[in-house]
Amino acid sequence: MPNVIIIDDEQKARLLLRAMLTDCAPDLTVVADCDDLPSGVKAIRKLKPDLVFLDIEMPNYSGLELMDFFDPAEIDFSIIFTTAYSQYALQAFRFSAIDYLLKPLNINLLSEAVERFRSKRERDSQSLMALKFNLEQSKSKRIALPQSNGIRFIESTDFMYAKGDGAYTELFLRTGEKLLISRNLKFLETLVEGIDTLIRCHKSYLVNASFVTSYVRQDGGYVVMTDRTEVSVSPDKVEAVLRACA
Repeated sequence: MPNVIIIDDEQKARLLLRAMLTDCAPDLTVVADCDDLPSGVKAIRKLKPDLVFLDIEMPNYSGLELMDFFDPAEIDFSIIFTTAYSQYALQAFRFSAIDYLLKPLNINLLSEAVERFRSKRERDSQSLMALKFNLEQSKSKRIALPQSNGIRFIESTDFMYAKGDGAYTELFLRTGEKLLISRNLKFLETLVEGIDTLIRCHKSYLVNASFVTSYVRQDGGYVVMTDRTEVSVSPDKVEAVLRACA
């Protein structure tokens, strides 16, 4: 039976989560609940949980600072964040593939999160590090890309275009380098939302308008990039692409 630790500075929130877990996931055993991050870290080291429910907004230490107390190799447990973060910041959670629940908690969404934990049981410290970076950089134009062997940081100005292929996305940089990430194109589109020059132009493509040299109406419509690559543009995206390029 999986062991669980709850870390939240609000006693009512901890008690509510305990009660909800009893209802929707009775096989989970809550072995400790803690009111701040340092006591939570001590409990994690001592009790070796399988799953941690971790509040973000706490006095003195944010839940995101968990990584400051552990080496990446020590993160051998899953985390579900509980948060009242804005929709903008939640883009970083989606892209980093870290689970989260919005407060006030909903028992149906909690049950779904627990089911994802059961099916995956994935201990991905690289995704945690990427999450922390993307939240800290949420208003900048630098992007953290989780990869199989670590995390790659790129400037949005180095990004030329991306091509989605199912669950994977290829990113093409202005240096000629090509990166492959195991995230679909929608995740990348969500992450770069708010950067005006980066635009979804087709179901399979996202382009940086700064590298577009021309738009051609033939063959269904496409843009030509500075490296002479032709990237398809959907009819309903033409106006937005031209506006971004102007």
